[in-house]
Parts: sequence; structure tokens; C-alpha cells
Amino acid sequence: MRVGVLGGGQLARMMALAGHPLGITCTVLDPAADACAGAVADLIVGAYDSPDGLDRLARSSDVVTFEFESVPAASAERLAGHVAVQPPPAALEVAQDRLHEKRLFAELGIETATFRAIGSQAELDGGPLPGVLKTRRLGYDGKGQRVLREAGDAQGAFTALGEVPLILEGLVEFDRELSIVAVRASGGEVACYPLVENHHREGILRITHAPAPDAGAALQELAERYARLVLERLEYVGVLALELFQVGNRLLANEMAPRVHNSGHWTIEGAETSQFENHLRAVCGLPLGTTQLRMPCTMVNLIGAAPATAELAAVTRAHVHLYGKAPRPGRKVGHVTVTRGGDWEAAAALADAV
Repeated sequence: MRVGVLGGGQLARMMALAGHPLGITCTVLDPAADACAGAVADLIVGAYDSPDGLDRLARSSDVVTFEFESVPAASAERLAGHVAVQPPPAALEVAQDRLHEKRLFAELGIETATFRAIGSQAELDGGPLPGVLKTRRLGYDGKGQRVLREAGDAQGAFTALGEVPLILEGLVEFDRELSIVAVRASGGEVACYPLVENHHREGILRITHAPAPDAGAALQELAERYARLVLERLEYVGVLALELFQVGNRLLANEMAPRVHNSGHWTIEGAETSQFENHLRAVCGLPLGTTQLRMPCTMVNLIGAAPATAELAAVTRAHVHLYGKAPRPGRKVGHVTVTRGGDWEAAAALADAV
């Protein structure tokens, strides 16, 4: 089976690695000649909207997927005229606009923070605060957003974010941030991984604890219900992540990611079937693997630069994943998963010291 991937970053890299034992080969389309997935997959260098690149990808693939949600939806639609595209381009279009995403959640009865569209500074002035002002499109890892706590914070905020369509979301005083990774097969079967607890700094995910401590069956069931509602409405095939705020016994949906997700990297060591393998199984029409937890673990992201491999490998029960990416501030260059009984705090300390 041949899988094409729009995007050649670390998610595509880990997909390609998961595909090899199944006899699945991956070809990736990426503008960068040094895209890190190119070390383990065939690489087509070209823009995401390049007709030639897209046509070459279609000819090289039995099915096409994507590794991040900022690829042009029009490119996915073009590909769909020649080859199967999973998840469907319609899911990509929803996830690319935060307002459409929130409206989908509302239609499905999924609780969220309050929200409203902002199209000008005048629409922002005098509105209820505190809130988080975000660009409706693009923006990730904390980019394209500002926290507004009082009226003075709103002054000039529309211009500061580029005078583009925005969304103002109510500021949620949450207990913690959680996420659930789920997968839906082409036949409609849905499987969910355990809820995990996420810790961010400067808008970037730093640590994920799997499973989320003291989550309980009720929260897990609620998160799974939310995920199923989204997957079924979108007739989705593949892995989807739903980021959530826990407020007491409530879960508020923050956003969804129509792809394999950073908060699911722990599944490589910690679950019976990784999110990457299950995504490939789903888009290729294969039976899903079990999402059962093998052992508790903690995933630590390596941001900006990686510590020495020898130092990381010396951490008890540490599993090191380096992406082959050049160091750069704010860039995810690898992760370490520390399994049950290991010293994840030592791995986090090494990551913070770089």
C-alpha cells in the first residue's frame, strides 16, 4: 500500500516509520528539500499548492493524508479528484477556521468557552473580557493569539494580529488541560486512547502524562462521546485529537486537530498500537489495532535544541526520538517518552537546560 502525505515534518516521519512493518510505503510532499521525513520516506520537493507536486503525489499514492492542518484545503480537494484523501477535505476545512470549529462543537452539543467572531477593532471594543483573541486561521503553538484581561489590552489588538478575521473566546479558568486521541476506521469503527494531561509553556506543549492522573471513567466516557460526535459528523477516517479544558467534572472543547497529534506521541511505547500505526490502518482500510494502554508513561518534548543523546539515553526507561531537524528557538526537534518507573523529571530537566 502506498500512502501520500501532505507535509514532511516529524509527524510524517513517524507515520512512515510505523508503516514499514506493515508493508506500507510513504511519499511526502514538502517545500523543504531537507524535510525530516525525507530520511525515511520518498520526498517530493514542492509547494503544497504546486500542481506538478500534487499530481506527482497522486500518481505515487493509493491514498493521501496530511500531517498538519495548515495545508491548503484546495490542494486536498484537487488530490481527491485523482486519489482517495483521508481524512476527508471537509474535515480539513473545518479545522482550519476556529470559528467554524467552535460552531461545529456547538451544533453537536459539545461544551466550549463562549465565543464570538471579530471582524474589526470596533467589534472588539466594549466586548466582555477577559478573553483570548485568536486569528481564525493559521496560528499554532501559541502563535496568532493574545490574552485580553481588561479594556486596555484590547486597544490596537485587531491591528496587532494582522487585521484578519478573528475569534474572541472567553478565558477559561480550567483545572487542567487534557486531550483525547481517537481513530475512526473506514467502516465506522471508533477506538479511543486514554485521556492524557498536558502541560504547556509559551503556548507549546512540553509534557504529557498518560494516562491523565485521576481522570476517572466518567471523564473518559465524556471525552469519548465528544470525539465520536465529531468523527461521525465529519464521516472522518483516521486519527483525530480533541484538546479539552477540565473544569470540575465538565470538559470544554478547545480545538481539534485532524491528524496524528503531539499529545499522542506516548502511544509509540505506551499503547498496544501507536496513533501513527492506527492512522495508517484507518486510511488504508485495514482493521484498527487496540488502543489499550500498555503502561503509564510521560512524554517530554525537546524544544529548540536536543540535549546530548547520551544524557537522554542515560535516563531510566527513557525512549529517545530525535527528528533530524536543525536547532531553532521554539522548534520541536524531538521527544522522550519515559515509561512506568522511569525518571521523567530528569528528562524534563535535561530538556529545560538546553
